Parts: sequence; C-alpha cells; structure tokens
Amino acid sequence: MSAVMVVVFMLCLALSFPVAHGLLIGSMLGIMSSEHLPLFAVVQQLYAPTQSFPLIAIPFFVMAGELMMSGKLGERLIEFATDLVGRFRGGHAMVSVLGSTLFGGVSGSAVADATALGSVLVPWQKKMGYPPAFCGATIAAASTIDILIPPSIPLILYALVSNASIGALFFAGVVPGLMLAVGFLAVCNISARFRGFPYDTHPVAWGKMAMRGLFALPALLLPVFILLALRFGVATPTEISTIAVVYSMLLSAFFYRDLTWARVKRSLIFAGVASGVVMLLIMTSTIAGWILTLEQVPDLFIEWSKDNFDSKVGILMMLNAIMLVAGMFMDLPAAILLLGPLFVPLAIAFQVDLVQFGVMMVVNLAIGLYTPPVGTTMFIGAMLSKASIGETVKELIPFYIVALIVLGLMTYVPALTLHP
Repeated sequence: MSAVMVVVFMLCLALSFPVAHGLLIGSMLGIMSSEHLPLFAVVQQLYAPTQSFPLIAIPFFVMAGELMMSGKLGERLIEFATDLVGRFRGGHAMVSVLGSTLFGGVSGSAVADATALGSVLVPWQKKMGYPPAFCGATIAAASTIDILIPPSIPLILYALVSNASIGALFFAGVVPGLMLAVGFLAVCNISARFRGFPYDTHPVAWGKMAMRGLFALPALLLPVFILLALRFGVATPTEISTIAVVYSMLLSAFFYRDLTWARVKRSLIFAGVASGVVMLLIMTSTIAGWILTLEQVPDLFIEWSKDNFDSKVGILMMLNAIMLVAGMFMDLPAAILLLGPLFVPLAIAFQVDLVQFGVMMVVNLAIGLYTPPVGTTMFIGAMLSKASIGETVKELIPFYIVALIVLGLMTYVPALTLHP
C-alpha cells in the first residue's frame, strides 16, 4: 500500500502535479490497492487535521504581516535598513539581508519577503552598479531568514507534526536567524571588497535615521511582544496571532494612518488563500502519514537506523543529508509535513531535543528554497534580477557555505537553540 502511494506520488511530481494533489492521488490509489481499508478512510483522514486549534494561528499571522507590509511601513523599513548599512562596503546588498531580518519578524514568509523586498531592492541595486546575478542571489538567500524569526509558519507546522511547543520553537529560531543574518552580511561585505562594488560615501543623516527608526519601531516590536507573551504565559500562540492582527490594524489606522478597507479586504483574501494552500498540504500529508504508520514504516526506519548508525552524530548527519536533498525538490511546508512524522520518532529514539531538531529541519529545508532545481526564492531572485539561473547559482555559492556552517552549528551545538 505505501509502496503504491510513494510510486504514484513520485510520478505525479515528475508530471508537475501540485504536491498536495500528488499526495491525495497517491494515497487514494494506495488505499484502493488494499483489501482491508475502505476508500472512505481518505475522507476521515482529510477531515481529522482540520480540527487542530493551533492551526488558527497561521491565517492570523499571515494577515497581520500583510496588513503591516502592504502600507507605508515596508518603504520605511527599507529606508531605515539603508540608513544603517548603506555606507559600508556592500551596503546596498546588505540592505536585502537587514531588510529581510527586520521584515521577518512581521511577515514570517520567505516567498513574500523575496517578492516584496526584491521587487524594490533588486532594480535599485542594479542601478547602483551591482551585478544582476549577485542582487538576485542575495535576496534569494536572505529572504529565508524570515522563516526563523518569529512568527514562523514553518515552525508552527513542525509543532503540529511533533507536538513540540510553538513558543519554545519561536525562541529557538531567533539565534539561528541572527547567525544567518550576520553570515550573509559578511558575504556582502567581503564580496564588495574583493570585487569593488560601489558604496555610499555621503555622511549619515542622523536626524532622518532616528525618525525612520522611530517610525518603524512599533512594527519591529511585534516579534518582541510575541516572545514575551509566550515566555510569561500571557496568551497561547493562537491568541497571540489574533492579538497581532488587532495590533497591526490599530497601528495602520492610528500610527501609520494608511489603513483602508481595500487593504483590509486584500489582507483577508491573501491570508485565506495562503492558509488554504497550507491546509490542503496538511490534510493530504496526514493521509500519507497515516498509511505509513499503518504499515509501521517509521518503526522499520528506526530499526534500520539503529542497525546502521551507532551514534547521534551519525544519525544527525544522515538526516541532514536526506533533508538537504528533499529540500531541493519539495516546497518547505510539504517537506516538513511529510518528513516530520518519519523523522521525529527517530529523533526521540536517539534522544535528540525536538525543539533543536525542529530548528535544524527548518534551517536545512530553507537552504532548498534557493537551491536548484526547484528553489522558489532562487527563481524569484533570478526573475527580478533578469539573470540566468546558472549565474544566480554561481553567486549563491558563498551563501551556501554560510548556511551549511550555521546548519552544522545548529545540529551539533544544542546550546545555540536555547528555549525556555
């Protein structure tokens, strides 16, 4: 049954079916190949995951980010980031990294970041004299910082499949996100020094910089508010997500004064569509996980791993290798929902902290977002910069090196994924 499901699913992927549709078709044919299970079981398993209360956080966090970033705040964040790093060598490219780090605490979506920031920054960076492929590579890699800085949709999905605390995962994602930011800033600076990229030599306008910082401060405090509320038990993640929407609307209405009914409507539609895509993946991956569990595939995988790996170091290296390859071919949410139920029991068997493993998984699969052949942010960066995929990938090499170093540290230095 599981063999039929996997073969059909891989065939659907090869034929460019959406992942969720491929999972549904594969699961249905897998169940039909069994004489013991009725097809009605598909409907039952589709319905079951929709009753998870924490999932309500996803549309609200998405809506809060859209409300914030579709107004004046997005422009002011870019201006503030330019004030901070524009005068350094490689500063214009650093704006992509710093902007993604600041943006991440609001949006929580790498694709949204790459599209929203890249459409503004990449043409500006090219105009300033930066190579197009480097501009595209920078935004492709930097946008993945978003999915580690709270709120993070991938970490919520991992919490769903592992039963790990969402609050603990949000805390644990901060240090890796900042490490990636520092590493990518270093790549921009070193590349600029060796390749003679231009930089701003004008004196800093401290007054304007302070005003822009004050203007952006209320929005930048959102992730701080989320972490503090979770740390002190003020509210659950789901409750915080609804508070974040109210906070975003009040800020837009009374502080930024750019809230309109059109923006509210657009944010509702955007959140609904984005949540629908994720929910469909959750529903169909639940069927696949149920079939694998019925045939004891996770247990067989654990036994095989124990027979072939005698240490935590070896098993983590193997899991990293599998996830790196999977991330090259699958979207990040789908990879978490499919691999999580298989890998989490193995992590428990080898006494790996589930919060640490969740951050490791998200960092790992995030690399796949800018790795060929199916790197979403890589394609966005190449499209916006009008550079070829090959040129963009060549410029991404130093970013890969930094990301793999951070991944190694997350894997083998648990203290870097601190959580309450």
